[in-house]
Amino acid sequence: MMWCVPGAVGGSEEYLVRQLLGLPADVFDVTVCAPRGFAAAHDEVASRYRIVELSHDAQSRGRRIFSESTELFIQSKKANLVHHGGGTIPARHRSPSLLTIHDLQYRQFPQYFRASKLAYLKYVMPRSARRADLIAVPSEFVKQTVIEAYKIDAQRIVVIPHGVEGTLGVHATPQEELCTKYNLGTGPIVVMPAITHPHKGHHFLLNVMKKFWAQEGICLVLIGGEGLAEESVQQRLSEDILSQSVRKLGRVSNADRDGLLKMAEALIFPSEYEGFGAPVVEAMALGVPVISSDQACLPEVIGNAGLVLGLDEEAWAGALQVVQDQRSEFIARGLERAKLFTSEISGQALAAAYRRIIS
Repeated sequence: MMWCVPGAVGGSEEYLVRQLLGLPADVFDVTVCAPRGFAAAHDEVASRYRIVELSHDAQSRGRRIFSESTELFIQSKKANLVHHGGGTIPARHRSPSLLTIHDLQYRQFPQYFRASKLAYLKYVMPRSARRADLIAVPSEFVKQTVIEAYKIDAQRIVVIPHGVEGTLGVHATPQEELCTKYNLGTGPIVVMPAITHPHKGHHFLLNVMKKFWAQEGICLVLIGGEGLAEESVQQRLSEDILSQSVRKLGRVSNADRDGLLKMAEALIFPSEYEGFGAPVVEAMALGVPVISSDQACLPEVIGNAGLVLGLDEEAWAGALQVVQDQRSEFIARGLERAKLFTSEISGQALAAAYRRIIS
């Protein structure tokens, strides 16, 4: 996990951390190689596994790649298996290996990537997929895209779904505290949890708010880090009606995130592309209705447990009314659907992949 800069890599960080915590105890002797600061950010992982940290924070891709070919190569000398969690395998590596590919977004939306990163992914990811003894992906959608893009045999790919912990929401911040802390007022809120990358759909949702939802007294709460669309999103928020009806909070604690979701009318997720989309499962597990786009893996993950719509603004105009009218049904189906996506199920699937390679 040398690529896993805490708080900077999006959902892939939580995906693998939750898998590690769901891995059956005392079955494997696991050493986690990660950037400096990883253990402090994930004390529960540190309490369970040996963590070897780099001498640096891995913010520099070049320095991290060099460390993967040197420090990781040395650390993995006696390993029976090396699991590369970030979609790439260094040229100098040890076998056998498991490679996690989270998505192939760079192929569908190359315009959302900086030129240097796009060139790197185009060169390294196909080669990494061919080097791996086994590939793990979070959804059937990603599995099919990997097969089609890299001509990989389907038997070499396993689906290891995202999983949320059973304690999700236990320490959620109370509603009254959140309303005061973030000046949310007394009206209904909806929450969009996503880094401000272009594919996440912030501008689409702001259009829906401006045309339809703001006049209904809805407050949109945006949570998540700063991405490539941060500046343009901030500019939109200066528009009169949006400045009054949208609260952009940035990154918040897990307790605040869970509390905001629990008090929301719905989680809103208009993303153009997801390899899995963990926030929709988090919402379902917390008993919160989901309104999502119909793109990529999202229909696969949500099933009939949420309102799945095409990215047409008019189609979203009455979505909140639909959720309100069928709220109890969406909550019940969501809670049942979320049982398919637990950290234990994810960890057991990871263990099965390890056993398959080692045996």
